[in-house]
Amino acid sequence: MANADPIFAQEPEIKVGVIEGVRELKCRFNGPFRLDDGRIFTGPFAVQAGADGMIFTDQAGPRFDRQQELCFRPGQGATFSLMDVTIGARFHWERKQQQTFRGDLLLNAAGGTLTAINRLRLEDYLTSVISSEMSAAAPLEMLKAHAVASRSWLMAMLMRRGKTTEQRAERREASGHAGEIIRWYGREDHTRFDVCADDHCQRYQGITKIIADQAAQAVRSTRGVFLVHEDEICDARYHKACGGRTDNFENTWEETPIAYLSSIADADVPHDPVGTEAAAQTWVRTRPDVYCNTADAALLRRVLPDFDQETADYFRWRISYGREELEAILAEKSGIDFGSLQSLVPVDRGPSGRIIRLRIEGSKQTVTVGKELEIRRWLSRSHLYSSAFCVSVERDAAGLPARFILDGAGWGHGVGMCQIGAAVMAAKGHRAEAILKHYFRCAELKKLYD
Repeated sequence: MANADPIFAQEPEIKVGVIEGVRELKCRFNGPFRLDDGRIFTGPFAVQAGADGMIFTDQAGPRFDRQQELCFRPGQGATFSLMDVTIGARFHWERKQQQTFRGDLLLNAAGGTLTAINRLRLEDYLTSVISSEMSAAAPLEMLKAHAVASRSWLMAMLMRRGKTTEQRAERREASGHAGEIIRWYGREDHTRFDVCADDHCQRYQGITKIIADQAAQAVRSTRGVFLVHEDEICDARYHKACGGRTDNFENTWEETPIAYLSSIADADVPHDPVGTEAAAQTWVRTRPDVYCNTADAALLRRVLPDFDQETADYFRWRISYGREELEAILAEKSGIDFGSLQSLVPVDRGPSGRIIRLRIEGSKQTVTVGKELEIRRWLSRSHLYSSAFCVSVERDAAGLPARFILDGAGWGHGVGMCQIGAAVMAAKGHRAEAILKHYFRCAELKKLYD
């Protein structure tokens, strides 16, 4: 690892949006918190959104009316808890939790809704991120690799936003062809905070998930260390399980190849790219010897958060839809009436087998949809595990489609670091540096602040 001239004068401080767009917040101060005017608060409180600001009510009754912003700073060792925090929004593991946080609590009222923001130093934030994305009990070398990747992604995103106006959450690519809807989803240009606390950006669940000291150890031992390529901090993406091979950045997001986010085999030995439909048919129905193909149940219990452990069939999976059921899902998610669904035809695939463009043929309309996340959204009430799937059709006595069966591989977009693959590498004795070199080819490690 090289030491570079620091580009940060000191450890950055960031603002994390934990809850946004709600009418009411229920919270608790676990210890004394102070406003800038010197008043101290502790215990439970509630905040309601009004037409002209927020109403703050604690055990002493209503305290503020028509307040737009409040900033509470903790006393020694104090924390705060937020009730009903949504995690996994619009994914199949969506639920609400109570979560507890260190650092400042910022409350903002605008447009008749409330936002709760946690302000804290980057390294404290990362301790929670790696304990929320995976388990704090995961192998130390995996947690160290994840700390570097998460630190790099966040600061690359914020530095890019500082140079130009960050693209909106939804981007549409003009394909030049009628009947095509091609979208990709980046990180929203959040206006009230730097990063959100859910899968849209990075999972951040406060101190709730920090159940082992080695999460903090992983962050301390990599303090200020970043992945760097050509003197720029790497946009270090990651996902849960590649399914055997990662994919290229441009197949999921902008049409701009990134050298360190190119497809690699998730194994010690090469596996050919999944370049044809015949190869994809074989790929999704076999279980190649790759890192994220593990039957080690004890390791998975150790590395995955409890709600991720509910997804047991992530490496190879099958979903079966009756034709009318899938027609209803497509109509709901796309807003398009396809009529009687005839076929689902992959048009383009990436080297991981993930479909980039999918042609949906119905009796009323035929539409080609992309990219991978939009495909996953259209074909599920929540999200498909991935877009690396093959389609088979069961037909009725008249020869019409009666059931569509999707056989798939992997979990997530497949770009960058495979989290389960990285955990298996660590369990096999690979150091964090080797894990990062495996997934982010041609990137190097540099320490950018002390």
